Amino acid sequence: MKQLFQATALAFACVASTTAWAEPATLKVLGNFTGNKKQVELVEQPFFMGLPKETGISSKIGYSPMDLVNVKAADALRLLKSGAFDVASVQIGLAARDDPFLEGIDLAGIATNLADQRKVVDAIREEFDREVQTRFNSKVMTLWPFGPQILFCKKAIDNMDDFKGTKVRTFTTSMASMIEGLGGSPVTLQYGEVYLALQRGVVDCGVTASSAGNGGKWPEVTSHLLPLAVSNAMQGHFINLDTWKQFTPEQQAKLTAAFKKMEDDMWALAANIDADATACNTGKDSCKEHTK
Repeated sequence: MKQLFQATALAFACVASTTAWAEPATLKVLGNFTGNKKQVELVEQPFFMGLPKETGISSKIGYSPMDLVNVKAADALRLLKSGAFDVASVQIGLAARDDPFLEGIDLAGIATNLADQRKVVDAIREEFDREVQTRFNSKVMTLWPFGPQILFCKKAIDNMDDFKGTKVRTFTTSMASMIEGLGGSPVTLQYGEVYLALQRGVVDCGVTASSAGNGGKWPEVTSHLLPLAVSNAMQGHFINLDTWKQFTPEQQAKLTAAFKKMEDDMWALAANIDADATACNTGKDSCKEHTK
């Protein structure tokens, strides 16, 4: 009887272990917006398409950019928590509307360049991941910047006093607080609304990445560029914890290593894009891929 009990217990343990590590048949991935062509086409999409081969997992990849499945950036983390997706590309500043702690990784005015932003990420990463796991049932796999968010203005900003009375397009809570603290007036606008707002004087300045401003033709309606990062538009790839726990420890280690490589590629891309777009926005001969 004792031997029978032990054999039965061992069988149940084996079944439980197998069930816990039954990786998902399809990994449902919510990708970044297709408008972010370089991030999506050069890094993100090829990464996910090659993930099974890279890591040895058998899951098929169901990759869907946000705009193609009609998902708003602010809702990505909420959908990940609910299990609607297994992995999601998250625009952290916008997701912070659900929980302000998220914006702590990219507070406006703290890191004015990419090198300092990486130091911030390295310092806060473990605590940030613990909080994401607790509050959103998700694990942080990558943390990377879209790029320095700088000021395109219709007037010179030479010192702090020049912000007084200046209407500035912002898009995160801490960014708005910083502008208010400098004596300016933050104005919340969608990216697509900013060109006309600048043209018509609704705002005096707009904050965005150098590449986004170039793509939106903001230099046509502004005269000054302040290449000092207000923030760095931190992004990330998070995985649902229930999904994560379905992989074996060996698979988790391989997934972690693969995502780390993608993160490094995104940091390098952010630096390269920013340098070229800034050169193009200011009419320099070194401009290559953007519009002068």
